[in-house]
Amino acid sequence: MIDRAGLAAFLRHRREALQPEDIGLPRGPRRRTSGLRREEVAARCNMSADYYARLEQERGTHPSEQMIAAIAQGLHLSLDERDHLFRLAGHTPPSRGAISEHVSPGLARIFDRLHDTPAEIVTELGETLRQTPLGVALTGDATRYTGPARSLGYRWFTDPASRALYEPADHEFLGRMFASGLREALTRRGPGSRAARYTDLLLARSEEFRRLWDAQEVGIRPKEVKRYVHPAIGTLELQCQTLLDPDQHHFLLVYTATPGTESYEKLQLLSVVGATAPTTDSRGQITSTNTGFA
Repeated sequence: MIDRAGLAAFLRHRREALQPEDIGLPRGPRRRTSGLRREEVAARCNMSADYYARLEQERGTHPSEQMIAAIAQGLHLSLDERDHLFRLAGHTPPSRGAISEHVSPGLARIFDRLHDTPAEIVTELGETLRQTPLGVALTGDATRYTGPARSLGYRWFTDPASRALYEPADHEFLGRMFASGLREALTRRGPGSRAARYTDLLLARSEEFRRLWDAQEVGIRPKEVKRYVHPAIGTLELQCQTLLDPDQHHFLLVYTATPGTESYEKLQLLSVVGATAPTTDSRGQITSTNTGFA
């Protein structure tokens, strides 16, 4: 059963405790609200301000699990706080660990300050959970996929269009890296895991994956420099810095370029032309589409 009074009180307390600078927003000279405004929280959770306000006022319909998960993420709740919120709303808390998609508050706070940098948060299986606007401008919206296709490694072997954003000379290495990473994830998680399911699907669908899987390679790590082929600005050579959340096994990937290089200039240009992010057509050819980011 939903505890409306408890839910409302907890939401108000957590909203008032979260400051604008915690989520990368300017405080502004006229702000009088303690913590975040309701409409700011609602915007972060992709819901109407009116709906969120009703929850804090002990009114409205019973929120779904998806809605509660979005609120927990938007309020930067810890796992214990997230689980408490789910129980207040009358739901069973989601699983923790490798299959959890709840981004930790610490990682979320860092991510929210990277609005002017290409960055993303991914799972150990290469499933993108969050992207900055420049991250979307660089590689397209990777959060839109569903099912096994959420994993870049899975798309690599099943969707030829996924390779168009990467330098052709790097394709063989990237295929080996994805197969190696999936083998390590399968060893960690064991039978019945999502890694095991992806492995079975790829063995059935991809001859290339079967060849690489039979090679039994492990420990192949990303190169220091990643090369992307963007439809509007050409090839970029970017350094990728990685921060690991060991509890959730999520990775924050931040892409930068060496100052003074051509790639650095192109990265600055990307912030200008970022409203056009890369995508591909049905033939696997790179095209462009408006993403709403500028």
